[in-house]
Order: sequence, then structure tokens, then C-alpha cells
Amino acid sequence: MRRGLLGRIVTLAALALAGLVAGAWPAAAEKRIALVVGNSAYKNVTPLDNPTRDAGMMAETLSGLGFALVGGRAQLDLDKSAMDAAVQNFGRQVQGADVALFYYAGHGVQIAGSNYLVPVNANPTREADVDFQMTDVNLVLRQMQGSGTRLNIVILDACRNNPFGARGLRASEGGLAQMRAPDGTLISYATQPGNVAQDGSDGHSPYTKALAATIRQAGLDVFQTFNQVGLAVKRQTGGAQQPWVSSSPIDGTFYFVPPAQNAPQVATAQPDAKTAATPNLRADPDRVPIRDPALLSELSERLYEHNFDPETSDGRSDLTRAITKLQEKIAMAPTGEATEGLLMRLRGMDDLKPWGSIVYGPDGDKWGMSWNHASRRAAVADARGNCGSAKCPVELSFYGNRCGAFAISDKSWSLVARDGVQRAREAALDECGKAGKACRIIGAVCADGSGR
Repeated sequence: MRRGLLGRIVTLAALALAGLVAGAWPAAAEKRIALVVGNSAYKNVTPLDNPTRDAGMMAETLSGLGFALVGGRAQLDLDKSAMDAAVQNFGRQVQGADVALFYYAGHGVQIAGSNYLVPVNANPTREADVDFQMTDVNLVLRQMQGSGTRLNIVILDACRNNPFGARGLRASEGGLAQMRAPDGTLISYATQPGNVAQDGSDGHSPYTKALAATIRQAGLDVFQTFNQVGLAVKRQTGGAQQPWVSSSPIDGTFYFVPPAQNAPQVATAQPDAKTAATPNLRADPDRVPIRDPALLSELSERLYEHNFDPETSDGRSDLTRAITKLQEKIAMAPTGEATEGLLMRLRGMDDLKPWGSIVYGPDGDKWGMSWNHASRRAAVADARGNCGSAKCPVELSFYGNRCGAFAISDKSWSLVARDGVQRAREAALDECGKAGKACRIIGAVCADGSGR
């Protein structure tokens, strides 16, 4: 998300109507080249948890969609020299390609209106250092220009907080600057220019998780794809993060996965009279295990948003336990298996809202409370925002007509959710009082904000 040249940001709706030539590109004959970079292990600024995992997931996804990867895999934790070499190698390989795609996850900063991607060894002390220690996104764009590609895609999951702000390298505003997309180019930002995107708390950023799942869907053209990604991220973050697209007119219609009707037809034997009356059967989706990382990530997120925690209180993954609890609730056999059928059911469930949350950090004696959010994750993030720098790992989240209450004494505490705030208060006091000390309510609220 580089150089802050003022250019027009073209809305997806307008792009769908202008500058397009009818007809899908023949995916089987396309030469698709991708450079995927993920930087997490920063040496001089705050490391990031998820970019290398995000890059690994994107590399696997793109490889499965016919992209040849520069270096054969995701390029992880690159220093400045390795990043320069990877970008230059990318420029050589995209010559004569049909589609060139650059994906980056990691720290990215806006300095003096220009956007820079941050190698893991960057350590600037003044603005004059950035050109030598960071990678200007315009360098990536120039590698694509003149290559003969019909479509260039730049994907930047790099709109996190400026890690060098304390050193005086202050961006004019948070996040990255908007850029003018050169001819035949689409630039996708994890969030709006000037805003800050989330790194994610479940192994992947909200943006990359949505992107990896969406580009596998057949029949979505490139604009529909990024529109669906934007809607998914907006929904998941409760409106806190809204991806953004800048594009010039694109010649032709590009699909990551072509529409099903464009798939090659396979000749099948004609059924005989005995079998003609029997309807064709598809494999039982409840017996088809999910092994795709992006789909497993989606399943985990959907379980979380329906209050079936895929992690234990100490942060370890326990997807089997969460699936079993969901299966018991919806009267399925409690196998604990992650299957396509289970994901299909979760996709068909209505989103739960509104959400409220109460969080507590016993070690630091900090707590926070939130209400009236569109998603569980947004409610928890809001509540934990009240904890400051302290960790508040204990979470009670509730939705719909449920209410939560937090009771505490000098020996014990309890977080309880019930239908109705008074019932929640009473239950919290009873649970807390089992330690033999009188307790008091320090916070209570219903998911819709009532009962405070």
C-alpha cells in the first residue's frame, strides 16, 4: 500500500459497469505468477503473530488455483536484501504472464504520503532512512508494468499501527495512504486508507482469512471477489474494519475459479432402465472431512461466533470439543469431526446479535464490559479495550436477550450469564459467595445495553 499519489478510488459498483470487456479468460491457459510475503519476526519493533501464517495460507490457496509461486512457496520473514531480491525476481517471472499477483502481510507504514512495507531488520531513526531500509510499494508496481500482463493484483494486509511512531517517524495519519492504480491493476487494502487493520487473535487476520476462503468460490469475478471479502471482514469485525479497493479499468473478466458451467464436461455412461428412476446421489457431506486450512479457519471462526469456543482458556486449540458441543445442541451425533456438512450448517445459521461481553484479568485486577455489538469478536475487543495494557483473558460473552453479571469479593469472583439482568446478578452473587465471603456486583449488562 504505497505511494500516496492522489488518485481516484473507484467503487466496486462503478467498476462492475465500466471498462470491462465481455468474456471470461480461459483459466486453464493462463500463466499466473504470485509473490507471497509474510513478515512476523521483527528484530527492532514489535513482532506480529499472524503474517507468516497468513502468507502460508495464501500461498497454499493460490498454488491450488494455478498460480506459480516465486521461490516455490511463501517468502517469510525477509530482511531488506531478501525482500529486494524477491521483488526483482518477481519482476522477471511476470514477463509474458497473464496475471501477476503480489500479496504482503506484515508491518506497513505511511511516511510523507508514501507507503512502505517493512522488512524484519528495518531500524530507521529518521525519515531519510526509509528508502534504504524499507520497500516502497511503487517498486512492486513498476515490476508489473510493461510485463505484458492483462491483470495485476496487489494485496496489502499491512495497515497495522506504525511501529516507528515513537521514534519520530510519524505517518500523516494511521494506516496506509491511498494510491493510484496503474493501468490494468487492482490494489486491495485490508482496510480503508488511513485506517488501521487488525492482526487477528485466532491465528489469521480477519482480512486474509476472508480472502483465502472467498477466492476459492467458483463464478466470482475479481470485483465480486473483493466485494465479498470486504463484506465478510466488515461483518466479522462489527464494522470496525472495512477493506478497500483501488482499481483502473480491467480488460476482460477474471475469475480465480471460473463458473461451474465453464468447467470441462465429462462424458458419462447413460443409465439403464433399472437405474434411470434412481436420483443421482452425492457424497454425504457429513462424512467428508475438512482439511483445507482456510475452511478449517472459517469453521473455527463460525464456531466462535456461535459461542462454541474452539480454544481452551489457556489458548490451546480444542476444535473437537467445540464441534461436539455444537453437534449436541443441534441434535447431531457428537462425533467432534470437522466436516463439510457441519460447515454448511454453520453457514446457514443466522448471525447472532446483539452481543455483549464482560472480561476480567485476575492477575492485574482489571476488567471491561461492552454491549450492543454486531459480533462476538467486536464485543470482546471493545471490552478488552477497557483493560488498557493489562491482559483480561477471562471472557463471558452473551447475545440476544441474554445478560451478564460480574461479582467479586476479596477471595473470589464469578462471571455469569442468564436470561434477564436480575437473574444474572443473583446467579453471579450466589456463585461468588460459595467461597464464604460476601460479594458485590461490579458490572452487569444485557447484550442490547439494557440493565446497566
